[in-house]
Amino acid sequence: MGFVKSFFVFVIKAALIVAVATVLFLYGMKFADGPWGLVQGGPFSTGELVEEQTDWAFIKDKDTVEFQLLEPISSRTTWVMEHEGRIFIPSGYMLTDYGKIWKKWPIHAEKDGRAILRADGKLFERTLVRVIDDPILPPVLAELSRKYAGGAPIPVEEVTRGSLWVFELVER
Repeated sequence: MGFVKSFFVFVIKAALIVAVATVLFLYGMKFADGPWGLVQGGPFSTGELVEEQTDWAFIKDKDTVEFQLLEPISSRTTWVMEHEGRIFIPSGYMLTDYGKIWKKWPIHAEKDGRAILRADGKLFERTLVRVIDDPILPPVLAELSRKYAGGAPIPVEEVTRGSLWVFELVER
């Protein structure tokens, strides 16, 4: 019985150490220069600010970019789509428990869309504008499908019913 009790105490201590380390890591990431993979990060402190009009063609085949919201200040890695010189980022699972619990950034972006996009070490000040009913949606969703869904069609109804949110990054 002593071995079982010792093992149980060991497991509890190890779990507490992992929990405390995780909390400290996530708290520390609030001060990091951007996200780390899927882990949300702090405000950007590096990158060259680009103020002139940008040709977004270089985004076409990028898997991910980083963006930072200004209110509240936080940054994350995201998918990105380019179509006819316009750029968009998606947020899926918005009607699921996962989306409701973990995805707060789309709600913040809808309230205050001021953001900074970081790609290739360059910073672009933009505003996130949610697109719900726009003729651009079918080709943007086709691009989302091409890049991330293996070509499986994504119906516009996913956007109009609120399961998939799409934001356009427009000039401020």
